[in-house]
Amino acid sequence: MTKLKLTQLLAAIPNKSPQPTHALSLTFQAGQMWGILGPNGVGKTTLLHTLAALKAPALGTIELNDQPITELHRLRLAQQIGIMFQEHQDGFPASVLETVLLGRFPHLSPWEMESEQDLALAHAALERLDLAEFAQRALNSLSGGERQRAALAALTAQAPDVWLVDEPTNHLDLHYQVAVMGLLAEQASMEKVVVMSLHDVNVAAQWCSHVLLLYPDRPPIWGKAASLLTQQNLEPLYRQKLAMTELNGKPLFVPIA
Repeated sequence: MTKLKLTQLLAAIPNKSPQPTHALSLTFQAGQMWGILGPNGVGKTTLLHTLAALKAPALGTIELNDQPITELHRLRLAQQIGIMFQEHQDGFPASVLETVLLGRFPHLSPWEMESEQDLALAHAALERLDLAEFAQRALNSLSGGERQRAALAALTAQAPDVWLVDEPTNHLDLHYQVAVMGLLAEQASMEKVVVMSLHDVNVAAQWCSHVLLLYPDRPPIWGKAASLLTQQNLEPLYRQKLAMTELNGKPLFVPIA
């Protein structure tokens, strides 16, 4: 069973001094769907980059299945941990299919071409994200929401054990927000680890099994979403008065003007 364990971890947030009282010691387990919540600038994206070993932590350690991620070969790490960034830059001209096939790169030997199975996985990911008809389109011709879905299709084709997703519903209309969150929930049900940063607390309330609340001025808290998503915890998190009701047994929060 896959697990990602953090021990006294502090992400290196630009222009901020590490505060030992804000260190994270928790374990993301297979089958769990975590939402990282907090105001802008608190370090949600930086934390995801740290978990993916793209940035060194200020303090502490990260272990994947009891092995420090610093000891894992980069290719092996990429086979097990995948990340979808919040913003998508075009490094070179490419079609949507070619972009999604990049997700298969960690599974190929040096100079190895994609196999029929790799192509099948890429096409299945495009189909899953409702992008099959765009396979030969240039990536830079897509809308923001379509590019977001293409990035998630690449992560789906990569098929990692740990999914790190930065703002998965960014740029998406309501239909695709539900579709994307459904895909991530499906991965968790298949015993993957899913960790994502979110701005919308109601998305977290509807979909997440666990949450990590990152406060700008107090130690973080984490645990089961059903216990932590309360007005008492969320109002100081966002510095905003909230009203709460319920929808299908889940809390629904509305900011009070």
